[in-house]
Amino acid sequence: MKSGQALRELTRRDQVFEFLIKPRPPELDVRHNIILYLEALNKSFDGFKAISNLNLYIETGELRCIIGPNGAGKSTMMDIITGKTRPDSGQAWFGQRLDLLSMDEPQIAEAGIGRKFQKPTVFEKLSVFQNLELAMAQDKRVWPLLLTRLSAEQRDLIDEVMYLIGLQALATDPAGKLSHGQKQWLEIGMLLMQKPALLLVDEPVAGMTHQEMERTAELLTSLAGKHSVVVVEHDMDFVRSIARKVTVLHQGNVLAEGSMADVQNDPRVVEVYLGE
Repeated sequence: MKSGQALRELTRRDQVFEFLIKPRPPELDVRHNIILYLEALNKSFDGFKAISNLNLYIETGELRCIIGPNGAGKSTMMDIITGKTRPDSGQAWFGQRLDLLSMDEPQIAEAGIGRKFQKPTVFEKLSVFQNLELAMAQDKRVWPLLLTRLSAEQRDLIDEVMYLIGLQALATDPAGKLSHGQKQWLEIGMLLMQKPALLLVDEPVAGMTHQEMERTAELLTSLAGKHSVVVVEHDMDFVRSIARKVTVLHQGNVLAEGSMADVQNDPRVVEVYLGE
């Protein structure tokens, strides 16, 4: 029997996810090995140009790090990808056929794009297992959740994700008792329960201990290949530990792109960002 507090948590989750059922989007088409296309994007806020003729391409299964000074356009870019913000002009495609600018936020999430914000948003009164169960792609209304039993396949998926995020020993513990780093891993796990093709991860190691940072680096690198992962981060030591390809944003545009060594040695990057 679930506690009254747990039911209130479920009700809140039900309200958050209550939206009209829409047809499933077409199957993701990545025949050219590109999962995300951002082309000639522009976005201004009250005369401030947050995004300026931005072109960015993310390959299928790659781990990409996005860095840049405050105000470089990183958050606005992710807002556009997830449908929270509409650009003034330009194009954003998920694979070959899904026009992100014609889709709303729930449709984009359903199509396979998951976003993790900097501050973890887990349900603290629920257990680790219940958080993952609740995040599973299924009917998220309260009563179906209470009355429906998990299939063996669903339990296996939860167990697999708990092992991946390193929380299998804490399955029955309330999420509120987890450390900051463990909550971050749980939220990544909640995204993985929805089987996204593309994960957008915003400053995952802010506030973490060195040991937690190392574990997070292992987790994110393990996801590459099965998922495409875009990490926005300010901690350069962490970026160095996971970076395969780095994109530097400045004034809403791509300033430099390449290996970490490439961008570290680019005098433009040193001037506007690394030299701060």
